Amino acid sequence: MLLSINATLLFCSRLTLISWLQNHLIPCPFKYLTGIDCPGCGFQRSVIALIQGDFYKSLTLYPAAIPLILLAMYIAADGYFKLDNSGNILKKTLFMVVGLLIIGSYCYKMRLFYTHYRLSA
Repeated sequence: MLLSINATLLFCSRLTLISWLQNHLIPCPFKYLTGIDCPGCGFQRSVIALIQGDFYKSLTLYPAAIPLILLAMYIAADGYFKLDNSGNILKKTLFMVVGLLIIGSYCYKMRLFYTHYRLSA
C-alpha cells in the first residue's frame, strides 16, 4: 500500500516537473536576434524528452544532449575522484568528441535549413 502511494507521488511529481519545464523554456537570444538556430538550440527540449524516456526524440532534437550530460557527469566525478591523469588526456578527448558532434549536427541542421529556404524562395 505504502509503495503504491509512493509510486503515485513519484509519477505525479515527475509529470509536474515535466510540465513546469515545458512551460519555462529559456528563449534563445541568438535565434531571437537573427532568426537562425544557434548550436545549442534544441538542448532543453531534448533533455525534457530524455526525462520523459523518449530517447529517439531526444536524439533527433539535439544529438549531443546525451554525450553532453555524460561529459558533465564525468567532469563532476573527475573533480571529486580524480579519475583522469595529470595531462587530462581523456577529458580533452571527450571535449573534442562532444564539440565535433555539436558542430557536425549544427552543420547538418543548417544545411537542411538552407536547402529548405532555397527551395521555398
